[in-house]
Amino acid sequence: MWHLYQFPLCPFSRKVRFLMAEKGIVYDLVRESPWEARDEFLDLNPAGMTPVLVADDGSATLADSQAICEYFEETLENFPLISGSTLARAEVRRLVAWFDQIVYRDVVAPLLNERMIKRIVSRAAPDAGALREAMRKANTHMDYMDYLLDHRSWMAGGTMSLADITAAAHISVADYLGGIDWEGHKPTKRWYAGIKSRPSFRPLLAERMEVVTPPKYYDQPDF
Repeated sequence: MWHLYQFPLCPFSRKVRFLMAEKGIVYDLVRESPWEARDEFLDLNPAGMTPVLVADDGSATLADSQAICEYFEETLENFPLISGSTLARAEVRRLVAWFDQIVYRDVVAPLLNERMIKRIVSRAAPDAGALREAMRKANTHMDYMDYLLDHRSWMAGGTMSLADITAAAHISVADYLGGIDWEGHKPTKRWYAGIKSRPSFRPLLAERMEVVTPPKYYDQPDF
């Protein structure tokens, strides 16, 4: 049994949870607020970031979403999510990096900071300018996702991959925080409706962060 240290709106934890559910891996959730910087958590991951995955017998501690995902890709043969030719696998990894680095930096991190962290930690009001800029960049990045999905069945090609897992994790958090305008993004909306319908993804949509309420359509596949 694995124990996953995470909080409900951590996109990197959602990425790992989505992958583990698709591969049928059993795990328990441990609520962790990384902004509290608990000594016990820093002992598990000195970087102080979720997710952290710990084996219940103490035999393994894994940190960083990509390291965790690659670990299961290398140790489990079922439902491969980085597959195909060398070029196909490179494309999956390119898009995973784009979502984890660029989309997170431009969209998800500012939304989390303004609409969640400020309310929890500093009891401060969000910066309207920062929110507008995050939503503007979200729209630009979704234009690129539309382009990809106009030419492919899935983000990286003809089959579902870790690129789709990662994209859904980040988009779902941004959508929860009201940062996504779906108008004019039919390819991405159609793709995300399919993701939202997957049994492996439904538990993520059912979770709530105490201080923030998502839009009414948030967990509905038909939106």
